[in-house]
Amino acid sequence: MVVGSGEDYSRAHCPNYQERTMAPAAAGYFRRMTRKLTADIDQLDAEDMAESSQASGAQRACDCTRGEEATILGRLRSVEACSKAANANIEAELFDGTDTITLVWIGRRRIAGIEPGKTVLIRGRVGERDGRKIVYNPYYELHEDSELS
Repeated sequence: MVVGSGEDYSRAHCPNYQERTMAPAAAGYFRRMTRKLTADIDQLDAEDMAESSQASGAQRACDCTRGEEATILGRLRSVEACSKAANANIEAELFDGTDTITLVWIGRRRIAGIEPGKTVLIRGRVGERDGRKIVYNPYYELHEDSELS
């Protein structure tokens, strides 16, 4: 017995066969689930951060340009105290899901709450150093980590 494609077989041999299509909502759900299971975790985290940042009304770091006053919500990736003899600085790397901005607090050795993994909202004028975006002495607010999750 030669059987054609599965579709032909189902229609020919099943009297109650109905062609079923997935509802758009279910298709979207399965698409999201498949994406979550197969995508890179860092990429998913970045997308979630970018969505949360935009929902909060903050600007996207990738859209900020030199000389512009910006408000950005993101997560601190790294924090480093640069204690040279004459000047003490704290440098932090802020990532909002779209781009990274270096934050520098001049004349500070330590700032309570400024630690890797913390979520902060910063405001300041965007500059450029060595081709990278930078904000000196930004105003900052600590946020709950759940706001970007």
